[in-house]
Amino acid sequence: MARAPIYLDCHATTPVDPAVLEVMLPYFTEAFGNPASASHAWGWKAQEAVERARREVAALLGAQAREVVFTSGATESNNLAIQGAADAAPPERRHLAVSAIEHPSVLAAADRLGAAGWRVSVVPVHADGRLDMDALAAVVDARTALVSVMAANNEIGVLQPLDAIARLAHEAGALLHVDAAQAAAKVPIDVHATGIDLLSVTAHKFYGPKGCGALFVRKGLRLPPILVGGGQERGVRAGTLNVPGIVGLGAASAIGREGLAAEAARVGALRDRLLEGLQSRLDGVTVNGSMAHRLPHNLHVSFAGVDGAQLLVSISDIAVSSGSACCSASATPSHVLAAIMGERAMTDASIRFGLGRFTGVEDVEYAIERFATVVGHLRRVGAVG
Repeated sequence: MARAPIYLDCHATTPVDPAVLEVMLPYFTEAFGNPASASHAWGWKAQEAVERARREVAALLGAQAREVVFTSGATESNNLAIQGAADAAPPERRHLAVSAIEHPSVLAAADRLGAAGWRVSVVPVHADGRLDMDALAAVVDARTALVSVMAANNEIGVLQPLDAIARLAHEAGALLHVDAAQAAAKVPIDVHATGIDLLSVTAHKFYGPKGCGALFVRKGLRLPPILVGGGQERGVRAGTLNVPGIVGLGAASAIGREGLAAEAARVGALRDRLLEGLQSRLDGVTVNGSMAHRLPHNLHVSFAGVDGAQLLVSISDIAVSSGSACCSASATPSHVLAAIMGERAMTDASIRFGLGRFTGVEDVEYAIERFATVVGHLRRVGAVG
């Protein structure tokens, strides 16, 4: 009997947890009111659900409930944070610093500011994927309005030293924005203890629904809206609230917070077993990025002497992603791999494994066996060819 495909691409998205879906369902049909409808029970019930979810998201982040603004996801949150901070910045501060391995939604927002006359510094990372703090210190000054650095990279899973970055930014009078799409509910986050001013999350990365996210905006920080036309979210983000999505985000936040430590230990052990199995069965398996500072469910490795496109096609029964140059539309590697690997990013097949809440030991063992078999076969075929 054929085995069902295995999903190991949890950085791309995660399935909605059945417990999350159960909480969401009534808000599609029975409790379908608009939270802005303040004159009847349907609106009151929707508003109560939204505020309950706001408290749950705040608890996940170590924030106050009033500091949470609901959005459509991390891309909107990133744009709102960067463009909003730029719009609110005094005229003498027209400089933005971002890391070289940010998500495209951050880099594109930075490019837009650059086109508008802002000075934009793209700060390099070391070979292990960690930010070059000396390079950051060299560019952040009294003219810097905002530093934007992701908590954990979406490809290589490397965690950044947010405490040190926050101190450096604040010493110069700049704000710190953190894209925590990959880190939320995976590693502990405390925005106030760390000194974060703005932080983005999205529900579908931690077993909530797609199309709903949030932006933490530190109390006292004025953030002009991008979307205008209504008074929702205290004027920061106009538009009718996605109540079922917000309820799902809140439920996913609560589940993730309560089980965070145990799940990190469980999935981290599976990740370590995956790496051990691959390296024991194959030569030329190299980990990309720091193992000491990494999301517990992430493994990003390169397989020497193998074409990335061929490898992905041959592993069609396991859902993984490639961070190498195997996109059919481009012959260039991802900007993340280029930043940490240089020319080697063009030569080795690089695979991102994203383990998750529903990944079991048998899934990992099957992945080890399949990759060992397929990589070995591709190497033999390549050697003969």
